[in-house]
Formats: sequence, structure tokens, C-alpha cells
Amino acid sequence: MSTRKQYTKEFKTEAVDLTRQPGMSLARVARDLDLNEGMLSRWRQELEGHKNQAFPGQGNAHDAELRRLQRENEVLRQERDILKKAITIFSHPTGGQPRP
Repeated sequence: MSTRKQYTKEFKTEAVDLTRQPGMSLARVARDLDLNEGMLSRWRQELEGHKNQAFPGQGNAHDAELRRLQRENEVLRQERDILKKAITIFSHPTGGQPRP
């Protein structure tokens, strides 16, 4: 059973942008990116017709949520590290310097 490839909105947009570069044909871009020429043509039509609403697939919401959670996770790690350092500093009566 074959699985269907899914591409991000950014990938689709960049692939279509490549077709607009001088000397880059739709066929060449499709071949270079290992894509079906018809699919790349559909992406170009959708992007030209819908602009910001192009490629609303499920992957976008999921990707956005994943990025948000990764940013939140990084902030929480930094807060944890700061609290660990604060505990070390305040647990020693000499202001963070361990006794000899």
C-alpha cells in the first residue's frame, strides 16, 4: 500500500516561485523536485487564484500548533533552568558559594 506524500504550504509556495524564475520551466522544476508536473501546475493555479487562502490543508494547522508548542517548550526549559540556578544560589548561606 503506497502512502501519499504531503507537502507544506511553504514548500508548495517556494516550488511555484521557482517556476517564475527566468530560465526555469514548470517541467524542469517538477523534475528537479521530483514532483508530478500536473500537481505543480495545480499548485500554481491555486496560488494565483487564492493568494493567502491557498493550500488550507490540514497540515497547516497542525504545523502551526507544533511550532507554538515547541516555542512554549523552549520558554519552559529556560524558566526551569533559571529556577534551578536560583535554588542553588539561595540554598547556600554564603550567597551561592559552597562552603570549603
